[in-house]
Amino acid sequence: MGKGSGEKRQLGRIMLQQKLVTQDELNGLLTEQRGHPGERLASTASRVGKVADVDLLKALSEQHGLPGIDLAQVVVPLCNLEIIPAEIARQHLILPILVKDDRVFLAMADPGDRRAVDEIEFVTGRRVFPYVALHEALSHVIDVAYGLAEAGEEYYIGAQVSAEYLASLGLSPELARSAGGSVKAAASAQSAGASEPPEPRPGSQAAVIAAGAHAGVTDELGIDELLDRRAEPAPARPSQAPRQKHERPRVLVVDDEDDIRKMLARVLEQKGYEVLQATKGLEALERVRDDMPDVILLDAMLPEVHGFDICRRIKGSKRYGHIPIIMVSALYRGWRVAEDLKSSYGVEAFLEKPFKIGDILALVAAALEGAKVETAGEDERLTEEASEALESGMKAYRDGDLEGAIAQLKRGLSIDPLSFSLHYHLGLLTGRTDNVFEAIHELETAVDLSPRHFSALKNLAVLYQRAGFKHKATEVWERALGAAPDQATRQGIKEHLMGLL
Repeated sequence: MGKGSGEKRQLGRIMLQQKLVTQDELNGLLTEQRGHPGERLASTASRVGKVADVDLLKALSEQHGLPGIDLAQVVVPLCNLEIIPAEIARQHLILPILVKDDRVFLAMADPGDRRAVDEIEFVTGRRVFPYVALHEALSHVIDVAYGLAEAGEEYYIGAQVSAEYLASLGLSPELARSAGGSVKAAASAQSAGASEPPEPRPGSQAAVIAAGAHAGVTDELGIDELLDRRAEPAPARPSQAPRQKHERPRVLVVDDEDDIRKMLARVLEQKGYEVLQATKGLEALERVRDDMPDVILLDAMLPEVHGFDICRRIKGSKRYGHIPIIMVSALYRGWRVAEDLKSSYGVEAFLEKPFKIGDILALVAAALEGAKVETAGEDERLTEEASEALESGMKAYRDGDLEGAIAQLKRGLSIDPLSFSLHYHLGLLTGRTDNVFEAIHELETAVDLSPRHFSALKNLAVLYQRAGFKHKATEVWERALGAAPDQATRQGIKEHLMGLL
C-alpha cells in the first residue's frame, strides 16, 4: 500500500489544512475507508456526505497541483469522444472535455497517470491538459456521455448547467433530460457550495475549481511595455543566414536512443549524406530552424515534444512544410492505421521498429527525390512576410484591435512557426482574452525556443498561476529567478515564491 497510502495521508493533510474536516472526522473517514477496500479517501468523504463535492475538488486540486473540473457544470460536445474509445475511457477514467486545435483537455480521476496521458498525446498528436475530477462522478458521466454519443446525441449537459447558459449556446434546456440531469438556475448551484455562479463553457474556468485559482498575482502581463521593446531573444546563430542548396543532401536524425541514432548516422554518412543529430524534441526543432535539413528521420516518442507535435509544427508552416519527414516508432499500437497518420500529419512514410536499414535508405532516397527545393530568395521572402505580420499585429494592438492583432500574429506563425517573437507576442495578446490555456501554449513554445528569456518566463508563470496551476507556476517562477536581469527583480520573485510556498 506504500504509494496509495501516502497519497491518502497527503489528501487528509490537505483536508485538515483547508479545515474541511477535524482530526477526529478524518480519523473516522480513514476507518470508514478501510472498510471499503480499494475506495479512495475522496470517494469515502463524498459517499458519507462529510465534505461537499466542490470542497473535495479543491482538496484534490491542491493534492495534484492541477485544476479540478466540476462535471455538473460542463457542456461537452460528444464529437470529442471520437478521439478516445469508450473502453479506454472507462479503463483509465478519462473524458475529453474539450478538443481544440492541437490541444485536448481531459477530466481524469488520476491525472498522475502519465502512461495514459502519453498514450493519448502519442496517438492523437495533440497536447494534453489534465484536470482532476471526482472518481464516481467521472465514471458515471463517462457511461452517460458515451451512451448518448452512441444514440446520436450531440451534447452531454451537466445537471447544474443553467438554462441561461444553454440558451446562450443556442441549445434547448430540454437537452438536459437526455443526459439524465435537470437544468437548474445558477443560484441553486451556488447554494449547493459552488464558489461562483456556474456559467460553464467547454474547458472554461467557470466550471473549473482550483485551489488558489483566483489568488492575487503580484505581477501582471506587461504587454504594452514588452511590445514596445520587441523583446527579441538572443541573436540567431550564423547558420540562420539565407541558405544555399546543400552540397550533400542533409538528413536530420532524431532519436533519443543513442545506439539507433548513431547507427543511422553512420550508415547515412557512408552513403554520402550530411547527417545532423538530435536527441530531444526541442533540439530537433532548433536544428530544423537553424540548419534546414533536406529530410528528417523522426522518432515518434521523444522527450519534451512528441514527434507528432513536431510534424504538426513543421508541416503547418510555409517556411518548413516542404521538408519530407519519415517517422519511426517502436510503440505504435494504434487506434489509427499508418495511412491515416500519413494523411493527417503529412509524413512521407511511417515505419515500426525494428526496421531494415535498406528500407530506411530507400525511403530517404525517395523522399529526397520528391522533395521541393526552396531557393534562398524564397526563404528571404517568407522571413520578410513573417516579420511584416508581426509589425502589423503590433500596430493593430496599439490601435485597439486585439482580435485583428491576434489574427496577424497567427498569420505570421503559419509562415514561420519557429519564430520566438511571434509565439511570444501571441501569448501576451491571447493572455488579454479568456483563452488562458492558448496563451500558456504560445508562451510555452516561446520558452522552448528561448529557454532563458526572462519576460517570457515571467509572463508564463503569471498565466499558470492565474489558471490555478500552482505547482507549475512555482516551477516557472524558479526558472525566471535564474534569468532575472537584476537583484531587485530577483528579490521580488523570491518574495513572491515565499507567498506561493
